[in-house]
Amino acid sequence: MSSVSARMESAHAYCHYRNLNERMVILRCVGPDQFFHEKVVFPFEDWLFTCPGSSEVQIWSHGNGGTELVEAFPASELLVDEQQPLEVTAVLNVEPDGLDDQRGLAIAGSP
Repeated sequence: MSSVSARMESAHAYCHYRNLNERMVILRCVGPDQFFHEKVVFPFEDWLFTCPGSSEVQIWSHGNGGTELVEAFPASELLVDEQQPLEVTAVLNVEPDGLDDQRGLAIAGSP
């Protein structure tokens, strides 16, 4: 059994999602035993979360006909390598006019 498979079999695994879209999306994670996690992820925002290893992640967005499923994939595709340290920094985006517009969390792997 690979180390990825072993970690996904554990009770909860750490997953990381980065919204590379220019629009906000809704991340829904659905797992066994009625596990459900939902988060609005803003453009270029990162989200670190835990979920059961066998969960499915769904990415939803708003289209012309309302909310639509953009993609769905197993949580294992978002698995964080626990051997790779994460650098977490708070980012405050300031617009050119000086007004605080957004707050976000940047998470990046260390080299």
